[in-house]
Amino acid sequence: MTRNENLIRHFYTCFQNKDYKGMQGCYADDAVFNDPVFRNLNAAEVKAMWQMLVTRGRDLQLTYSNVNASGDTGRAEWTAVYTFSATGKKVVNKIKASFTFRDGKILSHTDSFSFYRWASQALGMPGLLLGWLPFLKKKIRKSAASTLAAFMAAEKK
Repeated sequence: MTRNENLIRHFYTCFQNKDYKGMQGCYADDAVFNDPVFRNLNAAEVKAMWQMLVTRGRDLQLTYSNVNASGDTGRAEWTAVYTFSATGKKVVNKIKASFTFRDGKILSHTDSFSFYRWASQALGMPGLLLGWLPFLKKKIRKSAASTLAAFMAAEKK
């Protein structure tokens, strides 16, 4: 197993154990993160995002598989099962992650999943009917960014 495969496994094991500090320690100081909801997060934002998701996701369960890395790139697949707090609906989100590494840390992390499938589960009928529309994705992104900013501001106090 390569050093970067071990890093990916460590990251997801910390995630499973809701150890956000362990997760945060996996990122480079200039890391970037993207997924269909959280866009272009810098290292401070991605670290805060994981802290927020882990501490607020009371019933969050996670599995991961297909970890591989070669050189300074890697991938994994993971599934998150949780209740979406805004609606109380259960979500099973299947995610493909890709990474780049530098000096034993995650430099970039991109999670890919079907926004439509996620919205259909998280939002129920509105997501099923409107989850494919760009305006809904934009609205969800704006709400997520605002929630993260408020979380970060509260953590600084």
